[in-house]
Amino acid sequence: MPIFEYRGLTKAGKNTSGVVDAENLRAARAKLKKDGIFVVDMKDKKKASAGSGKKKPAMGKKVGVKDISLMTRQLATLIKANIPLVDALTAVAEQVENPVLSEAISDCKNMVNEGAPLHKSLAKYPNIFNNIYVSMCEAGEMSGTLDTILMRLAEFTEAQNELRSKVKGALTYPVVMLVVTLGLLVFLFVFVIPKIVTVFESAPNLKLPWLTEVIIMVSGVLVNYWYVLIILSVLVWLIFTNWKKTPAGKTQWDAISLKLPVFGEMNRMVSVSRFTRTLATLLTGGVPMLTALQIVRNVVDNDIIAKAVDEARSNISEGEGIAGPLKRSGQFPPIVIHMVTIGEKTGELENMLLQVSDAFEFQVKAKVETMTSMMGPVVLVVMGLAVGIIVFAVMVPMFEITNIAG
Repeated sequence: MPIFEYRGLTKAGKNTSGVVDAENLRAARAKLKKDGIFVVDMKDKKKASAGSGKKKPAMGKKVGVKDISLMTRQLATLIKANIPLVDALTAVAEQVENPVLSEAISDCKNMVNEGAPLHKSLAKYPNIFNNIYVSMCEAGEMSGTLDTILMRLAEFTEAQNELRSKVKGALTYPVVMLVVTLGLLVFLFVFVIPKIVTVFESAPNLKLPWLTEVIIMVSGVLVNYWYVLIILSVLVWLIFTNWKKTPAGKTQWDAISLKLPVFGEMNRMVSVSRFTRTLATLLTGGVPMLTALQIVRNVVDNDIIAKAVDEARSNISEGEGIAGPLKRSGQFPPIVIHMVTIGEKTGELENMLLQVSDAFEFQVKAKVETMTSMMGPVVLVVMGLAVGIIVFAVMVPMFEITNIAG
């Protein structure tokens, strides 16, 4: 049984301290209260001694998607087998090989054992469990379908990991080619062009084409002001990332991300797919529509669509259906509105939402495969054009010098 160290006050107002054994922190406080001691501070003696002078490894560190997916599936399997949540978390913490994730699960187990909901315990580690993960767990706890939600989370994270691996694999060749192209261009601009410029300067009557002058100017900037370019690039990146972290910046960036060519449509599909699948899961689990929409707005991970969900929730609270408000927002594709309308009329809303989610996930995978297969040829064409332009800009004046010399 855990042993807790405490500091407190007696009924007479005197300071007192000591240790007490109890099942958990709440039981220890109740035990001391029964003895007439008001607790000022209390901590687990074993944890305090083990953690003295040591920072929790899980805090501030990230964990790979593959490890999270495996852990989630194990936890879902144990809960589905009617294992109590605390015991399931204990077993999972012992099985997980990643020390950061194991530490986080152990800490979550202790918080759950003390009466905290699982989703609030997970929210303590935002670098490991993102907003979607925490919100889905909250939905599972509210609907009593935590095992089903966790299994879907495992499938979601596995699909995410598979998609990420596929994208990385498909992008390896184009990225290598892009790096080689940039390296070649830098080499030409920094080492080759300056030497050719000295040849051009030796012919005073030579008139350089405008393209050659642009190439020479770019070369001069790279050679003389390379440190300024690096500093500016770092500053722009820092300003952009800090702007994105602000509430106004995130909202503006989310709006931009939905309007980007090609990627905008994909981002919308991902958000709508999350919205429809999570809403279907909540409604199937018996969660009221208004409560479900409040949870779902955190899952879409886009402020613009979340605002549309908030407006729909407000209208629904006044007695309106869900299809009308979603249509007026202008953020949901017509097929979603059509399927939701049919679902409301037939009483099959959950089934219709799942069908929309499946269709959108399929479209996202198809678009990713198409884009990644096209990137290799595109990079090759860009590389060929860049090198060809530089060669052309250099060779034309060289021919003129040869003609003048002849």
